[in-house]
Amino acid sequence: MRCPYCKNNDSRVIDSRSAEEGATIRRRRECTACGRRFTTYEVVEKQPLMVVKQDGRREVFKREKILNGIIRACDKRDISLESITNLTNEIERDIRNTMEQEVSTSDIGKLVMNRLKDFDEVAYIRFASVYRKFADISSFMEELRELQAHKTSGNGHE
Repeated sequence: MRCPYCKNNDSRVIDSRSAEEGATIRRRRECTACGRRFTTYEVVEKQPLMVVKQDGRREVFKREKILNGIIRACDKRDISLESITNLTNEIERDIRNTMEQEVSTSDIGKLVMNRLKDFDEVAYIRFASVYRKFADISSFMEELRELQAHKTSGNGHE
């Protein structure tokens, strides 16, 4: 690692610590030439994840969009922001673990709905009503029947 003071290319690590909840490694270094100390941070380089919209446009993945959608679906429910954030983190992890560089909005929507189904039924129906764009009451009732079947099949929580 190059010393920021004397530009020497050799330094030694004095101390290493995890930072930012393990997402970063903080290293305290000492230059072998001038003896001055400096701090460096190592971060895992993430490849950008692209989202393919329904009209074919592409944009960079933004977890905040998932978080905001779940927050709206959970509005006025007794659900902590921490639980919502943890769910969002799990969904993002699942998306990134596919190792695909592009993911469709429909795949993201399906993943969110599947997670919400067991997380909170009311939030699931609220999200589904926006995501699936219910045209009428019969499509809404069909979704409710599917949720009830999921719940009674033992996959849901009771």
